[in-house]
Amino acid sequence: MSAHGQTRDAVAPGSVRGAAVRGVVARPGAEAIAARGWWVAHKWLLLRRASQLGILALFLVGPWFGWWIVKGNLASSLTLGVLPLTDPFLIAQQMAAGHWPYREALIGGGIVLAAYLLLGGRMFCAWVCPVNLVTDAAAWLRRRLGLKGGKVPAASTRYWLLGCVLVIAAATGSLAWEWVNPVSMLHRGLIFGFGLSWGIVGGIFVYDLLIAPRGWCGHLCPQGAFYGLIGKVGLLRVSARRRSACNDCMDCFAVCPEPKVIRPALKGVGQDHPLILDGDCTNCGRCIDVCGKDVFRISTRFDRSES
Repeated sequence: MSAHGQTRDAVAPGSVRGAAVRGVVARPGAEAIAARGWWVAHKWLLLRRASQLGILALFLVGPWFGWWIVKGNLASSLTLGVLPLTDPFLIAQQMAAGHWPYREALIGGGIVLAAYLLLGGRMFCAWVCPVNLVTDAAAWLRRRLGLKGGKVPAASTRYWLLGCVLVIAAATGSLAWEWVNPVSMLHRGLIFGFGLSWGIVGGIFVYDLLIAPRGWCGHLCPQGAFYGLIGKVGLLRVSARRRSACNDCMDCFAVCPEPKVIRPALKGVGQDHPLILDGDCTNCGRCIDVCGKDVFRISTRFDRSES
């Protein structure tokens, strides 16, 4: 029986639950592809990739081709010589280090902070951060190889690391994290050649693939932890509005980078509404893509209806 008392439909053979019964490798989203076609069943994934690669391209066409649309990097930038954008996490580190940011940096940080307070902080992780391309690739390959288990740190580890980053900045008076930040390293590597950056980015891929599924983004990254705190009040939310139609195929849990956020909304555990309100949700839309029953959709935190 489902969480709402209805008999579960037969699940697709390639779904996580169907594959477990048959002893084969799961293919999450196979039912959605059969029902809606490949393009529609990958709509949100394709939009995210376009966003990530498009933003990265805006930064790279300057040093590569001399077309300076955006100057800087994801930490601090100036678009078309007019619009300053600054990572609020960088400003937090600067303040912890005892350095008051320049006025333009504060304005840029305010713009970015306002955007993520509206959209949801961890949208940065799914829609902007280039390291997400690496960790998503590791998760996809892990599923294809049928790898199970792993040693995953506690989810709270990233919040401890966030605190450590700020303490180190205060103790040293420097932005020590930015020297090893994988986001900055990947960006610098694409411009100047990888060198040490290859080791850090490759290490994250291997770590997620062989040791801890979704280990970096879901359990270690202090930048993701920072945006998760902002995301607690974000306006845009994923809603399991048709959760009564769920057939427990488990595909959404398999592809979600933060599967713990789904259960309260989908199964009514600890709440009576279908909204995913956890700040760790990245609003990536993968649960929408892979669900053959159209359970999920993008909504707002004020819409708690079911249909």
